[in-house]
Amino acid sequence: MNFPIFAITPSMRMKRSIQLSVLLSAAGVVLAGPGIGQTTLTTDQLLGQINTITTAVPFLLISPDSRSGGMGECGVATSPDANAIHWNASKLAFSDKKMGFGVSYTPWLRALVPDINLAYLSFFAKKGKDQAIGGSLRYFSLGNITFTDVVGNTIGQYKPNEFAIDFAYSRKLGDRFAGGMAARFIHSNLTGGINVQGAATKAGTSFAVDLSGTYRNDDIKISDKKSVIMAGINISNIGSKISYSNTANKDFIPINLRLGSTLTTHMDDYNDLSFSIDINKLLVPTPPVYELDANGSPKVDPNTGEYIIAAGKDPNRSVPAGIFGSFSDAPAGFKEEMRELNFTTGMEYYYNKQFAVRAGYFYEHPTKGNRQFFTLGAGLRYNVFGLDFAYLIPTNRQRSPLENTLRFTLTFDFDAFKSQNKESGDSK
Repeated sequence: MNFPIFAITPSMRMKRSIQLSVLLSAAGVVLAGPGIGQTTLTTDQLLGQINTITTAVPFLLISPDSRSGGMGECGVATSPDANAIHWNASKLAFSDKKMGFGVSYTPWLRALVPDINLAYLSFFAKKGKDQAIGGSLRYFSLGNITFTDVVGNTIGQYKPNEFAIDFAYSRKLGDRFAGGMAARFIHSNLTGGINVQGAATKAGTSFAVDLSGTYRNDDIKISDKKSVIMAGINISNIGSKISYSNTANKDFIPINLRLGSTLTTHMDDYNDLSFSIDINKLLVPTPPVYELDANGSPKVDPNTGEYIIAAGKDPNRSVPAGIFGSFSDAPAGFKEEMRELNFTTGMEYYYNKQFAVRAGYFYEHPTKGNRQFFTLGAGLRYNVFGLDFAYLIPTNRQRSPLENTLRFTLTFDFDAFKSQNKESGDSK
C-alpha cells in the first residue's frame, strides 16, 4: 500500500510510537518493504530468515476468555461453554446447559501501552436436545492516538477500534457428531477517516463465516474411570479481504485452521481432570522472498511493475487460492510450512465442579512470530455465577509485549438460576 507511516506527537512516549506502528502494520495500513532476498539463497538460508505472516484485523485471533487463556489457548475441543463461538461453535450442541452467558475483559500489550483492551460478550441457548444458537460481540480498543504530519503538526486525535459481531448455529448430526457455522461482521476503524498526504482513509469492513465440527465419545474408560474424549475442527474467518483506502490493495483477514482434542477423566465424584492439545495454521499466503539488485533494492519486472520473486509465490491471490495455496507457498518449502503450525497444550482440574485450576503452554516458531509462553488460570463457580482468570508468562529471553497479560471472565448459569428460583418458590 502507499500509505505513509503516521507520526506521533513528540509529547507521546516512545512506546506509543511502537504501538501505532505495530497496530497499523498488523492491520495492513502500513506495508513494510518486501522481504530481503536474493537469487542465490539456499534453503538453509531461507529457513534462517524471519518470515512472519501478517493479516488485517489480527484481534480476531486473540483468545477472548480466561478459561482457554489459562489452558495455553486450547479451546477447539474443550467442554462447551458460553465462549464456544470463538473456538468451535459446533460444541454448543453437546452442552448439558440450556443457556449460558459470559463477559470477558483482557488488558492487552500492557508491557507496551496502558490503554489497549479486548472486551467479549457471548451467549448461547439450546433449542431442544440437538440444536443450539449463540451470539457474541468482540470489541478491541486501541487507546488514544494523536496523529501528526511529517513536520509534527497535529492533524487529529482518534481512538482506533475494531469489533466483530457473530451469530452461530450448531446441530447434532448423530449421537457423537455435531456441525456448526458462525456468521461474522467485522468492522475496523484505525484512522477515523484522517487524510494522509491527500489520500483519504476509511474504516475497513468484511463478512466471514466459521465452519466447525465436533466428535464426542462418552463411552470410554481409563483405569475403570469414566472418561470423555472430544475432537474438534474449526476453520474460522473465511471471508472477504479488507481495505482501509479506495486506492489501496486489499489484505487478507486471519483465516485460520484449528484442530484439537481433549480427554477428560472423572476420577471420582469430586475430581475431574482434562488434557487438551490444539494445532493452528493460518490459511493465508506466506510472504515471498524477492530478488535484489546490486544496490540491495528489490528488482522490479519492467513488464508488470511488480517485484520479482526469488522464492515463494505471489501473495496477491483470491481468497480461495490463498486458502488452498497456504499449504505449499512457503519460500523454503515443506520445512517452513511445518514452522507455520502453532502448538498449544493445556490441562484443567475441577474439584466438585466448583473450583478449577488450569495450566498450559503455547509455542510458535521463532521465525514465525516467536510467541512462546506458559499460562496459569483458576476458576470458581458459586451458585449462578462463575469467575475465571488467567495469567500469561512469556518464556522468551527478550522482553515480550505479552508479559503480565491478565484475563478476566464472568459467566452466568441460567439453569442454576432457574433451579434456585424453583427451590425458593417451593420453600414458600
